[in-house]
Amino acid sequence: RFNTLNLGVAALCLTTLSQAQVVKTEIAQKGGQWTFMRNGEPYYVKGAGGHTHIKELITCGGNSIRTWSLDDAEEILDMAHENGLTVMMGLWLGHERHGFDYDDEEAVKRQFERFKTAIPKIKDHPALLCWAVGNEVDLFYSNTKVWYAVQDIAKMIHELDGNHPTTTVTAGLDSTEVQLIMERCPDIDFYGVNTYGEIGMVPESLLKWGWKGPFMITEWGPTGHWEVAKTKWGAPYEQTSKEKAEIYDKRYRDYILAYRNRCIGSYVFLWGQKQETTSTWYGLFTAEGDWTSTLDKLQIAWTEQVPDNFAPELNSIKIEGKEKGSENVVLTAGMRYSAIAEVVDPEGAKLKYTWQILPESTDIKAGGDAESAPTPLLGLYGRKKGNTYRFETPAEEGAYRLFVFIYDKEGKVAYANYPFYVEPSDEPIKKAIKVKRRTLDL
Repeated sequence: RFNTLNLGVAALCLTTLSQAQVVKTEIAQKGGQWTFMRNGEPYYVKGAGGHTHIKELITCGGNSIRTWSLDDAEEILDMAHENGLTVMMGLWLGHERHGFDYDDEEAVKRQFERFKTAIPKIKDHPALLCWAVGNEVDLFYSNTKVWYAVQDIAKMIHELDGNHPTTTVTAGLDSTEVQLIMERCPDIDFYGVNTYGEIGMVPESLLKWGWKGPFMITEWGPTGHWEVAKTKWGAPYEQTSKEKAEIYDKRYRDYILAYRNRCIGSYVFLWGQKQETTSTWYGLFTAEGDWTSTLDKLQIAWTEQVPDNFAPELNSIKIEGKEKGSENVVLTAGMRYSAIAEVVDPEGAKLKYTWQILPESTDIKAGGDAESAPTPLLGLYGRKKGNTYRFETPAEEGAYRLFVFIYDKEGKVAYANYPFYVEPSDEPIKKAIKVKRRTLDL
């Protein structure tokens, strides 16, 4: 999902950690369980997609990060090594949906040669865990020749680097793709899957479709914006921070840990923040870097230790008494309405509320392509009192969202948003009718 077309391989340099030694990583079965063996020891990945907020990752008990391309590869590897982390190094392959043509032999060859030049420069870095050859190259594709390109690169990696395994990452699961990868990509060592609401089908589907080896959940998180209920005008309902925390916890325990005999780890998404449908849908942090309640759950799952302070818990958000998702909320332009957020703080701390109204995003992309964020509306009447917000609707007809962020004394945050639609006021029509009636009376 978090992708880029800029490979950035030309700027790669030899690692500055000249005294460090390569750490051999391989995949093996130990005690009937598939696992990474790193320096001869079992290594289970508790990973994060992204390379920011490293202090928080360590606090939560994470041990690995994932990249999607070779951009800033050396710097990221150095940073990871300094913090005792490993890196799944992504090799960004061109996507058919972005215009890359796998029938163009010269373009495929140039892509291959770029990686052949870049890989030797970082293959011996001690933080390197494995190589991910492509990310979601199957998304909206039709040319299955891409799997031959994946195989050529994976085979080349094995010839150049005998110390690190390879994977390729698909967008969800499809029986045909599983078969194609098994048939055309024998140098792929484990299967990588990006999955959200359908994570529960992954372990058994892989077995059913013939993949008997290890796999990894290379992206997982909340229910995707394409998987949820929508308003009648097409706006998806986003889970609240509390709902996300509960679903992350359940999915990790039920569909990742529960299949540890075959699942060799995972990378939670997104260790950071980005605009994708909304500003809060996938990020485990806010745009300002604040800690959300999902991180509390991950810290418990990864370390089996309870945080000293928990984020606030947002139980519900309502507009005019209507709970989010219960029915479509259509408001009148220029009128005043009330919203309320039902929140508790586990430590009983005093809470701070921030409310915003934004136009519904219209820059919706696929596969994590970069999106522009709508700007919060300023100048509208707004008055907050405790957990209640009195606001005025915009004058322009259209789709909007009301956001609320609730902070405790340590800056941990709960959040939710509520989609609503503004229809024009009929006041001008009423006034016109009154004028016409007065004229007729005369």
